[in-house]
Amino acid sequence: MSDWVATAEAMLMKLTRRFQFLLRGICLAGLVCSALVAPIAKAERGSHIMLDEPLPQPAWELPLIANGEGTVTDSTYLGRVTYVDFWASWCGPCRLSLPALNRLSKEFDAADFGVVAISVDYVDEDALDFLKRYPVDYPVAIDKTGNSGRDFAVAGMPSGYLIGRDGLIREVHVGFRKGDEALLREQIQALIADS
Repeated sequence: MSDWVATAEAMLMKLTRRFQFLLRGICLAGLVCSALVAPIAKAERGSHIMLDEPLPQPAWELPLIANGEGTVTDSTYLGRVTYVDFWASWCGPCRLSLPALNRLSKEFDAADFGVVAISVDYVDEDALDFLKRYPVDYPVAIDKTGNSGRDFAVAGMPSGYLIGRDGLIREVHVGFRKGDEALLREQIQALIADS
């Protein structure tokens, strides 16, 4: 029995060291991203970043798991202002953001504005269970590989990207708290009016 305990303790220490190394790497990546983004963007409210120069969104294509069939891509909403929302079933603030985005999606003409949610869950059922508790009417895709999240440089959950009619990313929103819905509404109205 003591050999098993010693082996378990050794494995736990090894995993703890790996986790600490991974955590340091994540923190370093965050600092690097902050340094890179700072000259080209300004923070409007906490983690709502308005880009001085719009950036092209990465190419992506993902299967829909709710409110649609087939796939959704980076060009599906071209010609409309779009909010691409990365979320996960384990994300606490997503309990606020998904319903808020659902309300926003209903406030605007579908020809002008659309929302697409991208779940980063590895299992469809986890995302679908979340959607049963917090239903939305807009299309929901899933990325079990995490590739699109990496391509978008998702920094937290939820992470949203406000994209202009031209397909360029105009703003990045990391996290979600009360009051963000009003700020986002103003930004969407401004983008629609600019077009």
